[in-house]
Amino acid sequence: MKIGFIGLGIMGTPMAGHLLNAGHELFVFDRAGRPESLSSATLCANSREVTERADVVIIMVPDTPHVRAVLFDENGVFDALKPGQLVIDMSSISPIATKDFAHRVREKGAEYVDGPVSGGEVGAKQASLSIMAGGSESAFERARPLFELMGKNITHVGEAGDGQTAKIANQIIVALNIEAVAEALVFASKAGADPAKVRNALMGGFASSRVLEVHGDRMVKRTFDPGFRIELHQKDLNNALESARALKIGLPATAMCQQLFSTCAANGGSAWDHSALIRAIELLSAHEIG
Repeated sequence: MKIGFIGLGIMGTPMAGHLLNAGHELFVFDRAGRPESLSSATLCANSREVTERADVVIIMVPDTPHVRAVLFDENGVFDALKPGQLVIDMSSISPIATKDFAHRVREKGAEYVDGPVSGGEVGAKQASLSIMAGGSESAFERARPLFELMGKNITHVGEAGDGQTAKIANQIIVALNIEAVAEALVFASKAGADPAKVRNALMGGFASSRVLEVHGDRMVKRTFDPGFRIELHQKDLNNALESARALKIGLPATAMCQQLFSTCAANGGSAWDHSALIRAIELLSAHEIG
């Protein structure tokens, strides 16, 4: 298959590599150029050229404005779209904007799937990403073989935008879990207990979670190299809060976590792993656990 891939960052590069290794012909574009690991892919001058040369176009860029630019700016995807082509956006962006993007793409006779991912850089490299897809059944079935090269837990959530909604729900849950683990470990440490031993004890009970296992260990060991950067989780929570405002619902704990991430950012932590949210709790408590 002729596949276009736009966005060759920390996540996009290994994801594109899996497609290339599977024997697909790859056409790529990124403003920073082409990584050495993708040297056998065809480098294109812009997103329009990618679209002209590929049957399927995959987008993996940071946020909603970047996807909008890739699609609709001069020399973007939209101007070169042909009936029958498939656009797959694997970025994590606004579900409300996604519905609009999908509508405009379908008006040109092409298909659109939003397939945001969870699993971070490790999942991208190991092709073990969780992929939450939105779009028509037929579009999803076209995308599925490509998703299977990049991930393991692949779910068709519903119509266009529903994949992004699932990703936001995922990020809300992860953020609140990180905050809960951070509070618990700071409490344990301040009370005089060994936070590492408390974590081990909790791993055997109802409080056990993947966040307690992985991020709790990071907190105890003070290993805050990303991982998943705080600034990226802030972006996801911003999408959550903007969507909540449009839907007229309250997400009070999500807003609190966003403020705690902002506290980390104010102390030079935008690029820390999101497990470093504990640093904000430590600042509020005037107590470090390690």
